[in-house]
This record gives sequence, C-alpha cells and structure tokens, in this order.
Amino acid sequence: MPNIYFPYLNLSFNISPIAFKVFGIAIYWYGIIITSGIICGALISSYMAKKENVNPDIITDFIMYDIIFALIGARAYYVAFNWDYYHANLGQIINTRQGGIAIYGAIIVSILVAVIYTKYKKISFWQFTDLAVYGLVVGQIIGRYGNFTNKEAFGGYTENIFAMRILQSEAKLPISQDLLNHIQVAFGQNYIQVHPTFFYESCWNIGVLVLLLIYRKYRKNYGELFFLYLASYGIGRFWIEGLRTDQLIVPSINIPISQIIAILSVVLGLIGIIICRRVRKK
Repeated sequence: MPNIYFPYLNLSFNISPIAFKVFGIAIYWYGIIITSGIICGALISSYMAKKENVNPDIITDFIMYDIIFALIGARAYYVAFNWDYYHANLGQIINTRQGGIAIYGAIIVSILVAVIYTKYKKISFWQFTDLAVYGLVVGQIIGRYGNFTNKEAFGGYTENIFAMRILQSEAKLPISQDLLNHIQVAFGQNYIQVHPTFFYESCWNIGVLVLLLIYRKYRKNYGELFFLYLASYGIGRFWIEGLRTDQLIVPSINIPISQIIAILSVVLGLIGIIICRRVRKK
C-alpha cells in the first residue's frame, strides 16, 4: 500500500521519513536531501567561480561559515510565524529533524553573513552574490524534495494531472477543511489529494537556473544575477505560496508572510537590475 501516489501519472511510493539508523539514531531523508542540496550548490557555484577566474575556495569557505547561521535563520523564521504552537511547546523549537525551516529565513541571514564575509575577505560583495545564487537555486531545486519525503508543505485540493495523494494518517498538519471534504478512498485507506507544491517550486527553480545561465551572457555589471534571482524566484514563490495549506500568516493583516516577502523580492529585484545596468561598473 503506497503512502504517496500520483493517480493520474500512475506513480506510487511508500516512503518513510527515516532513511536508516546508525547506532539506533534515526537519519532522516529530509536531512540527507538538504545536505545533498548544499553540496551540489557548492559545486555549481565553485564551478562558476572558476569560469570567472575567481578562487572557488571563497564559496566553500563561505558555506562553512554560513551553514549554521542559515539554518538558525531558517528555523527562527519558521518558529516566529508559528509562535502560537511553539510558545506552548518550547522544547520543539530545536527539533528540526522532521522539517520546519523556511528558505526566506535562510536567505535573509545568508545575505547578512555574505556582507560581513566579503568585507573581511576584501572581495566584491556583488560579484560574490552573482556566484552564490547559482548554488542557492540548485540547493532549492534539490532541497524541496525533503518536503516530499516528509509529506508536508503541500497545496490544496486539485484534480490536475500532477495531483498527489498522501495517506491522511501520515500527512503533516495542517490539513484544510477543503481537503477533508475531498477525501479519496483507495487501497482501503483515506488519502488527501493535493497540489504537489514541492514539485512546482523545484521545477520553477530549474527555470530560474536556466534564466540565470542565459542572462549571464548579457550581464553588464555584478549584482544583476543576484537581483534577477530575487525577482524571478519571488514571482514563482508568490504563486506557489498561494496554493499551500501551511502558510505562515501575519496575524494583524492575515496575509502569508512569504507572499509579502515575495512581492518585495520582485520589486527589489527589478529596481536592482535597473540600477546595476545604469550605474554600477564591474
């Protein structure tokens, strides 16, 4: 009996969040996938650094400094906008083994770390960010599959060709009332049928990567690729966030924080590209 399957694509999976155990300690697929994303991201950014005659060690050294701060930022962002739960479960704040991190938190903190790092290394911040975005987007392409293995961060009900069914008893909360109203029964079990938003975002980010690689030939100044990433990722994230059922809501205005940041990213990205092309020099 599959715990995840795609009825219209005839694909089925039986996935446990735990990949294996070492001396009784569970190693989760989520952690393996995130780590794989970081490694692959470092490799692509290092490769692009070599193409620009930049020492690739600046990428690997940065990751060594940044990785802990980025994870803390990603977790802090997630916890801050789920405070209704975590203020009553303080012990769960540091429990990230089954998910619960937010990419925007990691990006914000990583930018701050990059400012300090590049100043210390006496290298161009803008050239560095243009190299780093390749690794960032590759990490996102791979990392989103951690949501798949955790059966989390899915969208609302859909009947499109990519519809994904998750065993209701294993799906991460919250499960919207609309999903409960459309319970699907198969193999003698109840399934929710959802938008596979992890897949949508991964595919969108492949498009962002291709765009970055193509635009690189037309770049006039450092910083353009960084701002292009902000704008293009923000557009996709705004759309995908609107589909998700686990949105982190700003209480006072009842709007998902990720959609707000996505809009700001698009605006900042477009303004940044214009300024870079008109003002800055390599």
